[in-house]
Amino acid sequence: MDIRDTPENAELRRTARRLARELGPRIVADLDDGGRKARLAEAVRSAGWRELRDGTDGAPLASGVEAAIIADALGEAVADVPFVGPILAADLARRAGVRAVDGAVVAFSPDLIRAAVVPGATTDTPLLAVDHAADGRVAAYVLVPDDGGYRLGLMEVDGERDGADLTRAIRAVPAGSRVTRVASQSRRLGQDDLDAWTALGLALTSADIVGLMRGVLDVTVAYAKDRKQYGVAIGTFQAVQHLLAEAHCLIEGALGAALYPAWAVDQLAPGEARAAGRIAKAYCARAARTVCETAVQVHGGIGNTWDCVVHVYLRRALLSSRWFGDDGEQLRELERVRLGVAYGLS
Repeated sequence: MDIRDTPENAELRRTARRLARELGPRIVADLDDGGRKARLAEAVRSAGWRELRDGTDGAPLASGVEAAIIADALGEAVADVPFVGPILAADLARRAGVRAVDGAVVAFSPDLIRAAVVPGATTDTPLLAVDHAADGRVAAYVLVPDDGGYRLGLMEVDGERDGADLTRAIRAVPAGSRVTRVASQSRRLGQDDLDAWTALGLALTSADIVGLMRGVLDVTVAYAKDRKQYGVAIGTFQAVQHLLAEAHCLIEGALGAALYPAWAVDQLAPGEARAAGRIAKAYCARAARTVCETAVQVHGGIGNTWDCVVHVYLRRALLSSRWFGDDGEQLRELERVRLGVAYGLS
């Protein structure tokens, strides 16, 4: 694959970054600015970014690479607007041959690793709906087993749950909630469909992590240039420079790892695309911990306060890393599939 942006992708990346930087939160207090959030949500909606994976003829309107470009840009600005959740819902609905319900997301198991499977008329366990619009009622798709495959079900989401991420909402689907089957579904979802959909989820969460690492490093470098100790900027200290240089190298490696699965979503077999996504997610999730910890460390004491925006990036990294499984989960799955080891090498 050629990892260089096409002219169209380069323009999409510039546009997405400019919009996210202009309307995303600059300081922690901006998270409470309802007017700004409404303008950001309207801009994303007007740009049609939530419909990138829609498609009436079975093919998505845009590639996985283009969706990942938007996810990267929104992550860089810790933009508090739903994107990955609606994209995943639209992609799953497209694969089932139905038009996505406006504002719908996908319900996940409590560990956030996989889409929720509900075999009966109600769910036996609580589920989680991630990255939805915080206002109004929320519909969540679940998978209903049917003759060796899956049909889509819809659940109304009323419960609320506070998560670590301050930029993306999470709601709980209580145990006992009813499932309504999607009557208009034209095709049953098979394992290949779920593998390809999972590959997209891994690619988008990895892209979000790459973007947020870049954003928190930019904030930290700017702080290191301005913050002075002993009369000089702390950015001139070799120890600080080493920390920031290592973080930069980790981000460059994560970017390279994340580009391939975004391309693979539409170009490789579902199993291969999912494996590529697992490798990228394992690298990106580990890198995010180091980069965010470095940002907090370089900020010193202020880095541990609520008013420092660094913790907003860290909190977003925690959700993106856990969504579809963290690095440990990805490595265990790769070990199981590639080495045939069920419960670890021991």
